[in-house]
Amino acid sequence: MADEHLPERIASDPNVMAGKPVIRGTCLTVAYILNLRAHGATEEEILAEYAGLTPEDLQACYLIGGMALDKTALLPLKSEAA
Repeated sequence: MADEHLPERIASDPNVMAGKPVIRGTCLTVAYILNLRAHGATEEEILAEYAGLTPEDLQACYLIGGMALDKTALLPLKSEAA
């Protein structure tokens, strides 16, 4: 699937999960999927746990997460001693 169609898999509705981006047709937020991956869950494990999700849904989460970071200035969470 081309990148330009992946964002269509993500929806944001103020009545669903307080407007956070979710995989269309679910209550699974992009942040939740990214956190699962960050904590070691494999794509195969996520797809097995959540019937109906597709690899393209996961790709859309990665793409949207990356797009959000491109528009965000990150500050260090803690200062490092000199």
